[in-house]
Amino acid sequence: MNKEKIAVLTDSCADIPETLIKKHDLHILPLKIIFSGKAYTDGVDITAAQVYDKLPSEIPKTSLPSPDEVRTLFQKIYDKGYRKVFAIIFSSGLSGTFNLVRLIGGEFEGLNVHAVDTLSGSLGTGAIAVHTAELIEAGRSFEEIKTILSRLIANTKVFFSIDTLEYLQKGGRIGLITAMTGTLLNVKPIITFSDDGQLMSVAKVRGRRKSIQKMIDLAKSHAPEGARYILMVANGGCPDEMDAVKAHYTRVLPNFENLYEGEVDCTLGTHVGPNLLGAGILVLGEND
Repeated sequence: MNKEKIAVLTDSCADIPETLIKKHDLHILPLKIIFSGKAYTDGVDITAAQVYDKLPSEIPKTSLPSPDEVRTLFQKIYDKGYRKVFAIIFSSGLSGTFNLVRLIGGEFEGLNVHAVDTLSGSLGTGAIAVHTAELIEAGRSFEEIKTILSRLIANTKVFFSIDTLEYLQKGGRIGLITAMTGTLLNVKPIITFSDDGQLMSVAKVRGRRKSIQKMIDLAKSHAPEGARYILMVANGGCPDEMDAVKAHYTRVLPNFENLYEGEVDCTLGTHVGPNLLGAGILVLGEND
């Protein structure tokens, strides 16, 4: 039921599986990855696995979609009969995509575009986008969902266990001293998104197994007693380990309403490197 003809647009950093994209008719705006001066389109002509293969020899740059690509996607949405759009976008603390989409959406005739800065990425952005689509399908109004989205963003927490801070340091995302310490001591960092949407380190744990346990403990700490919640897990080139994370996570928090799984996109992969594992939680209010 979608009487107001509302569409959901998000970007490739949301890491949403193709099955859910098709189920909810989500519209995906891909970002760009640049290797050796050549631009690739995230998830279209380059995969995360290919990025990981290239990382030892070159740290790529990431780039916004072009304004024409954004306009083309809005035109596609309009041509399909939609007249309102929730554009749910990767953190403005790491990318200019939100501002680009907001500006072009505000000029696009025929569409009422509400751009949302999730201050998150990967699991967080994807879960918010999918849940927004479900609210639309449940008949919630455009104005109602605007209010709900503010709560969803505030109540979404994601954590990532990564092998090394090397790639974050090389990409200018974290300080050199912290990166060297993590590498020399074989410490496994856990990162999250800060309040302003930038990546930040929240813990350093020696050993992969302990880092995974700490990541799950951190996510669990954001689930109030008796709350409704959605769980998310993701991996960057290590799906078997993600399955183990999922099994443990769902034992710890068994009363989830939905569980979303994803593979980390090329953009985040360029910043963090291979072997990332992620666990996230979106706490829902009574009317969310």
